[in-house]
Amino acid sequence: MDYKKTATDILKYVGGEKNVVHLGHCATRLRFTIADDSKVNLEALKKIHGVLDVVMAAQCQVIIGNNVMEVYDELLKLGKLGQQNTDNIATGKKKVGAIVLDFIVSVFQPLVPVMAGAGILKSMLILLSMFNLIDKDGDTFVILTSISNAVFYFLPIFIALTTATKLKANHLVAAAAMSILLFPDMITLSEKGASLLSVPITNVNYTSQVFPSILGVIFYAYMERFFTKISPKPIRVFFVPMMSLLLTVPVTLVLLGPLGFKFGAVFTAVILFVFNKFGWIAVGLLAAALPFIVSTGMHKAAMPYIVSSFTGLGKEMLFAPALLAHNISQSGASFAVSLRTKDKELKSISLSAGISALFGITEPALYGVTLQKKSVLTSVIISCLIGGLFIGLFAVTSFTMVNPSVASITQFIDPSNSKNFIFALAGLAISFFLSFAITLILWKEDKIKDECSIKDEDKETVGKVNEDVNIGDVVSIKQPVKGEVIPLTEVKDAVFSTKVMGDGIAVIPSKGELYAPVDGEIKMVFSTNHAIGMETPNGSELLFHIGIDTVQLGGKYFESQVKEGDKVKVGDLLVKFDLQKIIEEGYDPATIAVVTNKDKYSVRVVDVNANNNDTLMFITAI
Repeated sequence: MDYKKTATDILKYVGGEKNVVHLGHCATRLRFTIADDSKVNLEALKKIHGVLDVVMAAQCQVIIGNNVMEVYDELLKLGKLGQQNTDNIATGKKKVGAIVLDFIVSVFQPLVPVMAGAGILKSMLILLSMFNLIDKDGDTFVILTSISNAVFYFLPIFIALTTATKLKANHLVAAAAMSILLFPDMITLSEKGASLLSVPITNVNYTSQVFPSILGVIFYAYMERFFTKISPKPIRVFFVPMMSLLLTVPVTLVLLGPLGFKFGAVFTAVILFVFNKFGWIAVGLLAAALPFIVSTGMHKAAMPYIVSSFTGLGKEMLFAPALLAHNISQSGASFAVSLRTKDKELKSISLSAGISALFGITEPALYGVTLQKKSVLTSVIISCLIGGLFIGLFAVTSFTMVNPSVASITQFIDPSNSKNFIFALAGLAISFFLSFAITLILWKEDKIKDECSIKDEDKETVGKVNEDVNIGDVVSIKQPVKGEVIPLTEVKDAVFSTKVMGDGIAVIPSKGELYAPVDGEIKMVFSTNHAIGMETPNGSELLFHIGIDTVQLGGKYFESQVKEGDKVKVGDLLVKFDLQKIIEEGYDPATIAVVTNKDKYSVRVVDVNANNNDTLMFITAI
């Protein structure tokens, strides 16, 4: 995979650097905050080699899979994308829900690695202490567990940093403002019953809290902008932070801090009420819905609850247990597909996806296997539901904020209840083997009416397919351009050679004329005339692309002979192009013909040295 090319193409189709307000990433996705959603070319993004899928929600989420870091690093080299881009102002209208979700993701997503790493470390230390491999009262255990404890203790400061970054405020001054919440002298004073200008300060334990810091930094961001606007430039360097701190800290201590603390407590109580009311059923239903929730990226909306639950209660009993059933079910189904399928490409994809899902990275399985096959999706939903119900029935609880997987199963260790870990392992096993077994049973290979099965004596009939397309819903495609036919894999363009756009053929032209290789209707003529889309009588969609990267010629040397909506017959001239000029400009003239709706049609390329009168491939409705 050419990471640089993938990154370049992605940046191009999200609207360019000027359309990117912010770029972040998670385990498998690039997350773009976009200035104007209308400038994002979704279809083009989905066709880029290395892109599994694209989801437009609060952000433009480009699903890459295990190579996300490599592509992200290449994107950072292309422009100011890794930080909030203050030069790009949102011009497109966004819904309130999308704005809120984007804010939540931007604030909490950067914190996941440090919280997950610290949490897993603590759970592993607890496991070692259970087996008496480390003394839980010794200095070593206390020091190492303090790594995790410190992360959550100082969470308000971390939240201040990410919130300020999202709001384009000075993140260091914002963190300084919120550090007052954890300052020892302030804590001691509050415990005694302090007041500020005769206004009493509520005694609140702000350690591990998130909402007080978020509210405080939002207020600070407005103060910073206000004082920046009214302050003389020569004194801004000290006047703006001084005045912003002077107003933000008192307002946070007296009003916003207690308000945020109360909101967090109520928020957690509501979730616990739902769990207590519906219990194990809620876990099962959530697990069954997760394939759809995760595919749209909406699972990130649960981050405030998850963080609040872990920091307030030290545990979480709904989302993490449901994710355990979901992640492992995705893995089991993918392994079953790799065992059953005869498609070599799908076998490779599903095997890799199964391994990734086993370690908590489910997007490759979700987009590459589950959502592509209804039988697999059905298997995953059933196993998620049953696995989730089992896990919920035994009240399996997570004690570490990390994506559940085989590698992080220690998150379910409870020193006071050894059965919690045992039931978590049982839920893992049930989800995996149930998903694996159901997929094996329900799996059906796509039945493709392929021309390979037609005997030699029937080839005359195949030659007449275009006259009567009801025969097996098959059409034959003749050579569209005179010249040397080459396999699609030899085309010097990853989008075509890897068949991301679809299967087909390519020709190195000897004459600058593109002909209709089959009867049909012109559906699209690209503005630069170098590409044409056509629909055949059986509904298959053909894309003809003259040359590699010839879109950069801006239409020079291309003259379309047809327009959208034209009905054409096999042999009709579609495009004239100056072959010699294209070559002189330094462009590869290879002309491609591919079937783009590949999910509905099978393509068999004929291995012959064809001329303009021979059939090059057969397209069969699946």
